[in-house]
Amino acid sequence: MPASDTFNAILNLMPVLFIWLLGLIFAVVVFTFIFDITQSKNAVLRNYPVIGHFRYLFSNLGEFFRQYFFAMDREEMPFNRAEREWVNRASKGKDNTIAFGSTKNLNVPGSTIFINCPFPTLDSDAVKTKVVTIGEGYSEHPYAAQSIFNISGMSYGAISKPAVLALSNGARKAGCWMNTGEGGLSPYHLEGGADLVFQIGTAKYGVRNEDGSLSQKKLKKIAQHDQVKMFELKVSQGAKPGKGGILPGVKITAEIANIRDIPEGQDSISPNRHIEASNAGELLDLINRVRDITKKPVGFKTVIGHTRWLEALLDEVNKRGTDSAPDFITVDGGDGGTGAAPMALMDNVGLPLKEALPLVVDAIMRCGLEDRIKVIASGKMITPADVAWAICAGADFVTSARGFMFAIGCIQSLKCNKNTCPTGITTHNKRLQKGLNPKNKAEKVKNYVDNMTKTVETIAHSCGVKEVRRLNRTHVRIVQINGKSIPMNELCPICPEGENHESI
Repeated sequence: MPASDTFNAILNLMPVLFIWLLGLIFAVVVFTFIFDITQSKNAVLRNYPVIGHFRYLFSNLGEFFRQYFFAMDREEMPFNRAEREWVNRASKGKDNTIAFGSTKNLNVPGSTIFINCPFPTLDSDAVKTKVVTIGEGYSEHPYAAQSIFNISGMSYGAISKPAVLALSNGARKAGCWMNTGEGGLSPYHLEGGADLVFQIGTAKYGVRNEDGSLSQKKLKKIAQHDQVKMFELKVSQGAKPGKGGILPGVKITAEIANIRDIPEGQDSISPNRHIEASNAGELLDLINRVRDITKKPVGFKTVIGHTRWLEALLDEVNKRGTDSAPDFITVDGGDGGTGAAPMALMDNVGLPLKEALPLVVDAIMRCGLEDRIKVIASGKMITPADVAWAICAGADFVTSARGFMFAIGCIQSLKCNKNTCPTGITTHNKRLQKGLNPKNKAEKVKNYVDNMTKTVETIAHSCGVKEVRRLNRTHVRIVQINGKSIPMNELCPICPEGENHESI
């Protein structure tokens, strides 16, 4: 049949197809109407059949429209447009200067204001950020950590294969470490070539016996990888303090099940705590057991509610000797994280990092263990001001998860636990993963770390110090409820000025 005849035949069928389409739409509307007015579970749909469905449609679309059309630059939660755009430009290696003044409200209680020096550090006088070695003198294989800014725990399972590849390759290029998260060590962590921190969650994924206890044999095997530099026991995390990890069954593929030693396709719920550690002394025992097996630095990650248990642990360290101390403590903020979690826990349990971090640093200093135990700050820190504040407060390192998710393309669609992530980061849907190119995204990870480091150095030089680690609590002020700011060293005076402090 000639092409013209085919085209004419299609044109002749158009009215018929249009009538069929109208009939189908009419039938769907009628069926929906009948269903809505006869059901008794939903009052809105019964009182407003058919049109009541638009309420749920608009409610679901609202979270997306807000970030594009309605929300101001500094309004959104958990991360506003200004913060996301800084990460986006930094990861692309673009200019991050702005014009016509800041949009940040500096009168909000808790805001940080860094104290500029009248005679700031010249570029020619600046020195490279000091390398800090973790576990030196206390483990057979201490770790010389190059970067102050590193990738926080995100498990393979919670995030996708291309996301792990992008992050691990990017971390190698940037010279920072990557935390595996509690989901075990995947081939993709190793393929990227980055320095790795192996996280041991309460379910002991990847290093567990059938009964859920710690397997010495599997742990020793993990430690044999040169890329695995440290081990972190997850006591609690910011998304859900007091509750174990949650990985929906829809995200547990055959490969992930094999890595974690769990059944495929079934929800994986970790215990609330390590069965071996019911008090501070037993936690120290577990830390030392892992260190004895792995011969590498070991620490723990926790959310702070109060510090009495931590003080008990540090007192126990002083009784046993500094050899027994954790090599590091990761302080996580109680205001959420990347993992799926009950809203009641994410919203209401655990102290925010801005309160928790100084408390932990002060407790360590009161016990005279600041030279022994390194502090890692984790939780909702994605911009240079966040990182610089944490260093001022006493952290040795900062880790971020969501910052790096933004760097590789996250659009804050809030679908991390649904396996429907539109950017391919937190889904195992192969079609959705196609949009995430690990090679390109790895370069964005490197750019993000490089620009973060450079800008934190800029803040440090503005404060009059030659090197980032010389920042301390005298260099930042905290806005109070009356709108006035107070130096952080007056709010938290326990932290003395170190010998490297430079007067402003």
